[in-house]
Amino acid sequence: MIITTTDTVPGREITELIGLARGNTVRARHAGKDIGAFFKNLVGGEIEEYTKLLAESREQALDRMVSEATALGADAIVNMRFATSLIAQGAAEFLCYGTAVRLAPE
Repeated sequence: MIITTTDTVPGREITELIGLARGNTVRARHAGKDIGAFFKNLVGGEIEEYTKLLAESREQALDRMVSEATALGADAIVNMRFATSLIAQGAAEFLCYGTAVRLAPE
């Protein structure tokens, strides 16, 4: 699956716009990790626990978007974007979306 943040795939012709493909996940912070993050916040620096949580969330949302596009028969996803929103105190949604398309053969 080709994924791009641009509206075209360089060197390839888009022959069909299939529609929206999206994937999301909602993640909550872990109380045990919050303690470590609290102390890290006091001294400064990267909070690795949250960095890892965010990276895993983005990958899961991306995987779900690709699965949806594949099920729709897409060859590529163009104009891919990420969005986040707060769902509840300590929980956030990570959304990945783009336009599923079919490409002309190379």
